[in-house]
Amino acid sequence: MTKVSISTARSQLDDLVRRVADGGETIGLTAEGHVVALLVPPQVVEDLEDDLAVADYRRRKAEGVLGEGVPHEEVRRLLGLRP
Repeated sequence: MTKVSISTARSQLDDLVRRVADGGETIGLTAEGHVVALLVPPQVVEDLEDDLAVADYRRRKAEGVLGEGVPHEEVRRLLGLRP
């Protein structure tokens, strides 16, 4: 992970965002030598959210606290898909 001070990042924001968006790079923004924020590609966050949702589902399933599911036919109807 590349680290850049916040003061430097102010003047290089366009370049830093491009590096993250186009190159998939993660950039740590530092204050007083410590990483205080991250610039990360959106896909990284989306993947983490997906992983958390799956882990939560598995935990609830293992605990036996999953609610009633929605029948496949009802999901198709709600989405306006053919039966």
